[in-house]
Amino acid sequence: MSGMSEVPNTTANDHPERLQPGQSAPDFTLPAVMSDREDATITLSDLLREGRRVVLYFYPAAMTPGCTTEACDFRDNLARLEGLGVRVIGVSKDPADKLRRFIERDHLTFPLLSDVDLAVHKLYGAYGEKKLYGKVHVGVIRSTLVIEPNGSIAIARYNVRAKGHVESLMKAIGTLEPLG
Repeated sequence: MSGMSEVPNTTANDHPERLQPGQSAPDFTLPAVMSDREDATITLSDLLREGRRVVLYFYPAAMTPGCTTEACDFRDNLARLEGLGVRVIGVSKDPADKLRRFIERDHLTFPLLSDVDLAVHKLYGAYGEKKLYGKVHVGVIRSTLVIEPNGSIAIARYNVRAKGHVESLMKAIGTLEPLG
């Protein structure tokens, strides 16, 4: 796919840099858990061939309060997002069995990807140093990227707050050039 790469930029401390609009989105394939069918794998370049934008959001852990708030907000706004020509995909370090419980418990209607070794998190700069209660920790950075069908990043947001994030994201997507 044009514009796609697999090599992240890294900083001196070997944490990936955050991606920026206009950069190429790294391609990946990850195991996926979906509510409406058997578990499968999802490859980003295959999704982009559908001609829709992909909202790829990274969250720290399934079934925690903030991650549940964010996932349910995406679920509750999925029809509106799809109306904007968007496909939503969640990514966490959780194993598939925990993702299945999350989907079932909260009736999530979009795929959740399992990145247990954090490889895709690192490709997207969604893992690294973050402040938590005034202290610096290394971990998953709640992040959302909107990827164009040509593989370029249209929107990149890091350290997002779970509450109110989806509404803000929809406004930003609404300002992008219409597809097709």
